[in-house]
Amino acid sequence: MNFFVIDINADVGEGMGNESELMPFISSCNIACGGHAGDISTMHEVVKLAKKHKVKIGAHPSFPDKENFGRVKMDISCAALFTSLKHQVTNLLNVLKQENATLHHIKPHGALYNLAAKSEKVANVILEVVKSMHIPVKLYVPYKSVIAKLAKENKIEIIYEAFADRNYNEDLNLVSRQENNAMITDENDMVQHVLRIVKNKKVKTVLGNEFPILAQTICIHGDNSNAIKMVENLNKKLKTNGISIR
Repeated sequence: MNFFVIDINADVGEGMGNESELMPFISSCNIACGGHAGDISTMHEVVKLAKKHKVKIGAHPSFPDKENFGRVKMDISCAALFTSLKHQVTNLLNVLKQENATLHHIKPHGALYNLAAKSEKVANVILEVVKSMHIPVKLYVPYKSVIAKLAKENKIEIIYEAFADRNYNEDLNLVSRQENNAMITDENDMVQHVLRIVKNKKVKTVLGNEFPILAQTICIHGDNSNAIKMVENLNKKLKTNGISIR
């Protein structure tokens, strides 16, 4: 009998073309919807694959900045950001309607995700987008983040997320991708990192300290060149350690 349950999610539709290989090993996906990557065509392709593999579908909106893959903070007004995010999610919703599928969650991408964890202003823009959808949609957020707190206050259902392939700082923020130790690249290290999060509800930081963390979903980045091998291994090792994936 499994006493632990976790969702494994991956960011998809970002131009890697590896979705058909990823889908068998994940239980939810975050589809790029035109902000940092993706277009209507790629959304259709990935939605079809997600349906085939019974993978929950999420929108992965971003700063409208394909040049920097959404990984750089943009100087943009709240109104312009709201309009862009609403447009991105609506595009995916239209695709889902045509493909007879439903939207399970929204997960901001890159710099937007990181900013919303700390900035009330940015977090509130995302929450307004969620509320404007008028559908029951969940929000993937980091534990102890500003957006998590504000979402609860706004009665928006949240799912705490942690990262399988990223290192953490002492404040539970992710190590910047500008740093050499931002990513966890060793398969065994990644498995131990995730097992600690799921079973012990703790994360070990780059300084070797352990801090409490909650996670209901674990993300592995689909644009990681080793993503397929790593997610297959993670899926297998979690199951052998008594953790159900769903």
